[in-house]
Parts: sequence; C-alpha cells; structure tokens
Amino acid sequence: MNKFKTSYTIGLLLFAIYCGADKEKGPMIAPIPGASASNHNDLTTAGAFTGTCFTADKFNVGRGIYDITGSAAELGMMGYAMVDQKTAGIHMRLRARAFLIESPCNGKRLVYVSADLGQVFQSVKQGVVKKLVAAYGDMYSDENVILSATHTHSGPGGYSHYALYNLTILGYDQQNYDAIVNGIFQAIVRAHNNAKPATIELATGDVNDASMNRSPIAYAANPAAERAKYSADIDKKMTLLKFRGTDGKELGLLNWFAVHATSIGNKNHLISGDNKGYAAYRFEKAKGTNYASADTFVAGFANANEGDVSPNLWGVPDLVHDFDRTYTIGNRQYETANTLYNQGGKVLSGGVDYRHAYVNYSQVTVDAQWTGGAAKSTCKAAIGVSFAAGSTEDGPSGVPLITEGMTYGGASWPMFTLVPDDQACHEKKIILLPTGRMTPYPWTPEVLPVHIARIGSLAIVAVPFECTTMCGRRLRDTVGAELKADGVTDVVIAGLADAYAGYVATKEEYSVQHYEGASTHFGPNQLGAMQQEYAKLARAMRNGETVNPGPTPRDLSNKQSSLITGVVFDDVPLFKSFGDVYQDAAASYSRGTVASAIFWGAHPRNNLRTQGTYLEVQRWNGSSWVTVASDWDPETKYEWARDGIANSKVTVKWSIPATAATGTYRLRQYGNWKSGWTGAISAYTGTSRSFTVN
Repeated sequence: MNKFKTSYTIGLLLFAIYCGADKEKGPMIAPIPGASASNHNDLTTAGAFTGTCFTADKFNVGRGIYDITGSAAELGMMGYAMVDQKTAGIHMRLRARAFLIESPCNGKRLVYVSADLGQVFQSVKQGVVKKLVAAYGDMYSDENVILSATHTHSGPGGYSHYALYNLTILGYDQQNYDAIVNGIFQAIVRAHNNAKPATIELATGDVNDASMNRSPIAYAANPAAERAKYSADIDKKMTLLKFRGTDGKELGLLNWFAVHATSIGNKNHLISGDNKGYAAYRFEKAKGTNYASADTFVAGFANANEGDVSPNLWGVPDLVHDFDRTYTIGNRQYETANTLYNQGGKVLSGGVDYRHAYVNYSQVTVDAQWTGGAAKSTCKAAIGVSFAAGSTEDGPSGVPLITEGMTYGGASWPMFTLVPDDQACHEKKIILLPTGRMTPYPWTPEVLPVHIARIGSLAIVAVPFECTTMCGRRLRDTVGAELKADGVTDVVIAGLADAYAGYVATKEEYSVQHYEGASTHFGPNQLGAMQQEYAKLARAMRNGETVNPGPTPRDLSNKQSSLITGVVFDDVPLFKSFGDVYQDAAASYSRGTVASAIFWGAHPRNNLRTQGTYLEVQRWNGSSWVTVASDWDPETKYEWARDGIANSKVTVKWSIPATAATGTYRLRQYGNWKSGWTGAISAYTGTSRSFTVN
C-alpha cells in the first residue's frame, strides 16, 4: 500500500492529508472541528508511520467527560459477585473520560476512554462503536477506539451480553447498559467537538504505599532470575500524559497505574468510583472542572496490569473504614499525578497509529517460543474451583471448604473432574464451570480483541483481561522489543479494555491456582498466546502492514433475559407528599460533623438524573441559595431504602468539611415518582430546615 515518504515535498504532504492519499486506511479524515487547518502547516518533515513523523510535536487533542451512573437502587453491583450486594444510593457518580488524539503529520486519530466501570464488556464496545459509526461514518471503528475500565467494584451491573457476568445480577439490565453506552458516546462526542492544537508531555514516577501484591505465593512461583530483575512484586510506576493547548490552556491528563479499585468492600451498597474515581475527582476539583460543560479539564486515572495488585494495605475492607481508605489510596495516586503533571516530561513527537484484530482464544496454537517447550494449544474457556473462593485479600466469597490454591491432583482434590475432555488442557486447574461449553451460547466470550496503539514513542497495549504484575511485564517486553527499533521507548498496559474475559496469569502463577490463576479462562498457555498475537500486531505496525481482522465476535444484544423487576409504582404514607421531611436536620452543626435529613422519596430508577443530581447542599449568601455540594462530591451520601411495599425513604448526608464556610445551609433532595394509576412519572423536591454551620 502507498504511504507518505520522507522525500515528498511539504506541499504534496499537505495535499495528501486533506485529499486522502493514505491508501492503507482509506480516505484521510477531515480536520477535527475546532482545530484550524493552519496547525498542519508547521510540520517540517514527515515519514510513513513505520518510522515516525520525526520532528512533528503538535497534535490535535480533545477531551470530554460524561455521566454513566446507572440505577442507584435495587440493581446488583458488578465486581464481587455477591447476590445480596445491590445498589442503595450514591457516594460518587460514575464518569466516562474520553481523550481524542490526532496527529496532523499522518492524519490518524485515536480515542481513549477511561470509564468508572468494573469492566468494559464486549457489549459496551459494540454499542459505542455502533453509535460512533452512525454519527461519523468510518471515522471511528474498533481499530482506533480503546475503551477501558477503572475496575471499580462499586458500580451497578447487568450490562454484559454474556451470562456469567449477569448471573449474580439476576440478568441483563437495559437501563444501565444504555446509560453506560450513551455516556461513553457523549464523552467521545465532546472530545471530538472541542479538539484543538496541543502538545503532549510524558512523565513517569512511582506511586508509593498505594498497593501490594495480594498473591505473593503465586508471584514467587515465577523464575527467580526473572523476579531478580525487579525491585518489588508490584509495578509502582505511573505513566502520565499531560495535554496542553498550544495557546497555553490546560486540557487534561491521562495516566496508567496498576491497582485494584477495591478499597470499598463487598458489604457496600453505594455507587462509587472507588480510589481511582476519587483521584480523578480530586484532580478535576483542583482544576475547576465543570461536569456540565462540553469543554472542560478532564483527568483520567486508568488501570494497568492490576490483576494481583490490591489497595488494601490494612486488610480486607470492613465497611467501617472503607471510604477513608479510598481517599488515602486515591490521594496517593493524585499526589504522584500532580507531581508528574507539574514537573512535566518529555514532549511526544510523531504520529498516531494502531493495529487491531480479533482472536479466538479458545483455539490458538502457541509456538514453542512462547511456551518454553513444545508448541501448545489454548483451551476451551473454563474457570477453576479456587475462583469460587474470591480474592481473600480484597473480598473473600465465604464459600465453605473452598480456598485459594486448590489444584487438580493435589492433596486438596482427588484425580476427579466433571469435564474430562478439557481437564488435561487446563492442567492444574480444577474445572468448576466450563463457560466455553455452555449452550446455546458460551457464558463468556472467546473471540476477543488484540489491540495496540501508539502516540509517538508511547505504545498502549489494550488487553481484555486482568493481567497480573509479571504478566504485564512480559507483555510490555514483548511489544517493546518489536517496536524499540521504530522509536518506542515507553509501553503501558491498558487493562480491562475493549472486552472482558477474566484474568491472565503467567504459566508459573497459573500452576499455583490462586484466584488469579483459577480465573485465567483459556488455560496455562493463555499468556503465551497473547505474547504471540501482540507480537504479530507490533511487527505489522513497525512494518506498516495491514493485519487480518480475524473472526467477528457474536452479537448477543437480542438474546438477553432478566429477572430484574422495574418500578410498579411509588407511594407515600397517608397525609404525606413526595419530598416531605421524615426526619429533619438539626438546628446547627460544627465542622467535621455530619448534617443529615430523611425525606419521603421515590425509586431512583424512575429517572437516573444523568448529568444531574439527587441532592444538593446549599448555602445562603445573603440574597440567594448557592449550591456547594452535589451527589458526585465525596463528602455527600445519597442513601435509598424501601419502606413497606412502595414507599421510599431517602437520606441525604453531608460530612461537613473542615474548610466549610460558616453560615446558614440547607439540604435538598430531588427525585421522580411513578403513578400507579397512569404510569406517569413526575418530579418532586424536598427541602430540610435551614441550619447553621459553626
């Protein structure tokens, strides 16, 4: 295929950019709205992006943020797989944070989204890309859009199209799915519309005292010589991109750091972005982010190879200290990011590029190079018995007699299996559930994406699994070795990206069968298969070659079922109205205490109040009431509880900051109630008494 050559004149280069001379990817895309064509004129040389665009250090950068909070009541939560863990309020709203990066020197653009979700399921990627294609044609596709999850375990579920992930939710929830897909799409639209000429700086530094390896026994099974290359059994490094407009305007940041978003445990019922959501909130608060604005500062705290990395330095979450520890781990990420952001880093230069394919992971023949011996095959997807134990450091399941580390043929399990056809392939894993053999459709996906993108000298390896620490290191080394000669100096793992199918542990870790190994779906050679397939993509990128797109994932959007009940009607006690106060605020509070009021409310499922709020804390400024906090601020809590058959009590809490101004305040609660006679949904407002803060 024809590509740009360094021998072309600048005039021909500009002509090609606007008229579509890149035959490899079809017609060249038009300039992003809001980015003037003049910024293309300052490029002195350019090359095919099998090399780089050399001195080109200007990009077009857009960013957008949008609400993806689902139902705040009676919807199973995604992450801990606890049937009784259902939403009952909001600690912090969930957001999708989108970044669009276009290189004028080769005309390609990349979208990266970090979303406050447990996982980005394949259903979500399919839905978002479908909406993008409808809006923009072939400008966006699977190839140049990466959607990643922060991995919060405190968000509502039911948005996968595969049965395993909806099992404890009691099925599929269309309302939550739509909120997530539309919110991510709207964040990308905002980034698309506000893109402008910018520079990108890359900086790295360690985040200390924010993580630990939760499976040190499994990690210790890796070769001693390999472990000796690293100073710790976790990756402490944060890699950060700083986006600044060429006019000097601060646009945002995106960073990757490996840690589970499980500071809040499996007894919690409030929606929250956990430590990563809090870190992003704090940075945005410091920069004056306006969540209602289509053009505002955005801070993305993305996840990396967090598979065996826990934030719970103090032990298993206990619901007593969970939120304080969320702030502690979030603050440590924020502080490192703030230092890196302020000190700046190397200015990225070059083009944007990407390669994407689908692989059927249940039937990959893995070459001897990647197995450490003879050629092997991956396995039909299955999860192991130790999966049922849960991660004992973050949230044990409490299933009797099931522990981490149970191996086939070991002392804890006889030579017995329910799935003899697959057991030999899975080796030490005691097969608990053969998800790949369930009918009429597998319970987990087997056709999954392999995806690499690069921005100048940075390569982003998007992985649809939870990589352990050593898994991530091996995969980074594999991709880095292929792209080093082409100028790549930094490689990051973008974990939980584009789809989801459990974990991936190294072959040595897998043999121990802790939670991570038991959750590695495709057997002991899954990581070898990944290294093999990602190496192919990296070589294609280096050589400027196209890749075989691979098999098409199935679309199960019309094959969903659910036992989740909707709202039949809302009611209040006799002589009461929606929004009436059940228990009022006190007359006065001191800083550092909690102001609260309870209202007769309604089911939040009637209206998700997307881009809005269920509560406000307001202060009297002498002439009007001014809002000082909403339901996305971590010092507030919106708590919902059913009272009887159809009544709802809503508690509004405000932990009064030590820095709060003295004066007169009030609490307000907003909601929508459903009529049992007409089905109509109507808004209501409740207001507490005024109170003073001393």
